[in-house]
Amino acid sequence: MITRPARPADLPGFLALAAEVEHWFGPMVDDPGFRRAVVRNIDRGRATVVDGPDGGLLGGLLVGGPPVGGAPSVHHLHWLAVAERARGAGVGRALVEDVLRRRVRVRPATVEVVTFGADHPGAVVSGARVFWERLGFTPAEAAEPGPEGGSRQVYRLHLA
Repeated sequence: MITRPARPADLPGFLALAAEVEHWFGPMVDDPGFRRAVVRNIDRGRATVVDGPDGGLLGGLLVGGPPVGGAPSVHHLHWLAVAERARGAGVGRALVEDVLRRRVRVRPATVEVVTFGADHPGAVVSGARVFWERLGFTPAEAAEPGPEGGSRQVYRLHLA
């Protein structure tokens, strides 16, 4: 599985991925702010994708934090989506591992992601909490509710 930095031409693929997860995260595809955020992250080299055999995207990840090689800090995984047809095939793991390798070069560092709270209906169905725990992230404090009103929780990974 090959990960690569996203290109401007990947915006439709990101929107297709967003359409698949809007029922968990609230409206994104028609949200101009979401589109701007994706374009901004692509332009800044903070978006990573996995291509599918049909030319569409199997997954995408937006990341924040210090620039490559910056001072030790906290990095944020802002948005991760995997196409339904590719879930459970290692796409999400490949995206996260690529970002950790390419972007989190100065250690020690902390990586944070906000995911579903334990009581959110998508927590079990999506497998998100188990996914992050398998990658070594641990549950931390509660986060602000999502746009759809569901609970959220910070998950944190400490890298030595």
